[in-house]
Amino acid sequence: MPLLQQHHNILSRIGSRIIYYSYSSNMTRTLFSLTAALVGSSSAFTQSPSFSNASFCNAPMTRTMQKNTFLPAGTDLTRRSFSSLSESSSSRSSSPRHSMLFAKEMSTYDIDTDENAEQSLADNPITYGANGQPFSPQTVNGDAGNVANRYSSVLESMDLSIPSLKELPSQRPISSNDVFCNRELRLDNIRAIGFDMDYTLAQYQQPNFDKLAFDGAKEKLVNSLGYPKEVLDFEYDHTYWVRGLIIDTARGNFLKIDRHKYVRMAYHGFSPISSNMRKQIYSKTFNKQPSFTEKGYVNMDTLFQHVDAHLFALLVEMKDFGEHEFLDMRTYEEIYRQVRECVDLCHRDGVIKDEVARDPEKYLVLDDGLLPMLRQYRENGIKVFLLTNSYWEYTSTAMNYLYHEKKVDEETQKKNEWTELFDLVVVGACKPAYLKDPYLNLFRVEPEDGSLKNTDGLFEIEALGEGGAEKFLEMGKCFQGGNWNHLQAMLETTAGEEIIYVGDHLYADVLRSKRALGWRSCFIMPELPEEMRIFNSQVDLRKSIMQLRSLRDELGAYADTMRLEMTKASFSESRAMEKKIEQIEEDDGKIKEKLSEAHRQYHSAFHPRWGQMFVAGYQDSRFGYFVKNYACLYTSKATNLGLASAARAFRTSGELLPHDNMLSRPSTEFVDAEVE
Repeated sequence: MPLLQQHHNILSRIGSRIIYYSYSSNMTRTLFSLTAALVGSSSAFTQSPSFSNASFCNAPMTRTMQKNTFLPAGTDLTRRSFSSLSESSSSRSSSPRHSMLFAKEMSTYDIDTDENAEQSLADNPITYGANGQPFSPQTVNGDAGNVANRYSSVLESMDLSIPSLKELPSQRPISSNDVFCNRELRLDNIRAIGFDMDYTLAQYQQPNFDKLAFDGAKEKLVNSLGYPKEVLDFEYDHTYWVRGLIIDTARGNFLKIDRHKYVRMAYHGFSPISSNMRKQIYSKTFNKQPSFTEKGYVNMDTLFQHVDAHLFALLVEMKDFGEHEFLDMRTYEEIYRQVRECVDLCHRDGVIKDEVARDPEKYLVLDDGLLPMLRQYRENGIKVFLLTNSYWEYTSTAMNYLYHEKKVDEETQKKNEWTELFDLVVVGACKPAYLKDPYLNLFRVEPEDGSLKNTDGLFEIEALGEGGAEKFLEMGKCFQGGNWNHLQAMLETTAGEEIIYVGDHLYADVLRSKRALGWRSCFIMPELPEEMRIFNSQVDLRKSIMQLRSLRDELGAYADTMRLEMTKASFSESRAMEKKIEQIEEDDGKIKEKLSEAHRQYHSAFHPRWGQMFVAGYQDSRFGYFVKNYACLYTSKATNLGLASAARAFRTSGELLPHDNMLSRPSTEFVDAEVE
């Protein structure tokens, strides 16, 4: 069957008949496998260089909006405006892992022996491959049903014989328990690994745990701050939210932005904001583009913030639609600040801690891989530390339950046997200040009663002379506060890259430790299994969407070429080109309409309101961008790291800029403009 007829049949099946086919010979080579899915639905001890001067620092109500919407002067406040809708290293010995000589020779960044390949290529240009023949483009992925077929072409072109190839499965298994890599890392050169506790070592039952803070904050708002009693009737729904959103506390809005800080989606409370209104507020400003780091913007970087978001959204709706003078006299920003204070107080005054201590099975998730992982790291010579913002009383409660896998009596809890898993423990760390303020004082914690003792920190370690860190820890290895200088001195590390920190908070755990100190990082995302499951089920639809976008791009480029040629053409030729351009524009409109429908279907599969967590429009979302740029590794739970040996080297999948990405497609050909 002719190729154009195949295209016609495919496009007809998806209800979009593109009339004009004779745009260019290049276009006829484009492959349209549009599926039925479219129809059916390096490092320094204290400071890491930045190389930049830049700082980084119930059912929803559906009544008509009436008042109190905080927007720019002159904005139409009608409802309509808001709701339009493992491998071993051959060079290391079997003796203790981390001799200082080995630490100096190797780096956690040293993944492959071809690390200097670019410089070698510059010094000694290569024209021929290992078999003496010129290199030619090869398709690496062949028949997915046979591993030999998958790699046969590239192995043949490189003149390689790999006997171990037959040991690999026919298809590589990818699991949500895998550890994924953004920045290459060698575990065998890590000298210390640290863990946050909340949502990292300690996973929580949802929504039970969040409801403790939500219900406690409601009571504080009403009983202590005088909020309307109707607030006590609010119900918590954690499924409404995803991480990575931004709360505009001044306007009562919730935003999803892309990597370029463009607001792709916005809600006022629970009410969707129209496209035109969204652009008026956040895009069409003169001389000032919001960075969303200014005062008044709050980034939802941790699962704890779902509570703040839901309670704030409910109060925004109550303020807009209810008749409550108390709320009328307060701005959205004041309301959010009081919500944050009440939720934070619940974490400090016993509302949460006491209930978790009473019934830990209801709130904490046991993981049988936790203790083996921590013990294995220590057996391999890696120092293990706990660094958490939670204070001693709650840390002791949670860790005792995870260690003993049951609720323990008071006498057993005082023993704190779980501390044998760690070389040192730091509670009440006050991250991110812990990672950037060198003047925070270090206190030693008495494990039996949680009392604090002063220390002289670095001065005391230095005064103890040779082996000062070891002697200092022998006096007690549990601490509160302090800063990264104390930690690195006690760990006896000489460079930030020798430490990997595992945490769930994108800013306080990952970004700040990476940017300021050069620590390696592993980001924990409990949401990852569901995201992967949905992506796998929607992969055919996504391919169809991307192919249609490619078609639009090619049509647009060809039309633009004709527009330029029209300026040189005769009148009759110009009229013919104009008709072709009109047809292209008509076809483009059909594709755009079908794409909009398919894109909504794709994103709603992930979340009915916010879509795919890592993507905003066709770009990385802000959340996805920061995960990609600051998390060396990421995975769904901390114990997945225990599934990798201490000799594992993590490699990236490789990245392409748009020009390389387009050239790598089988439907494109390179035209050398310089030669022509």
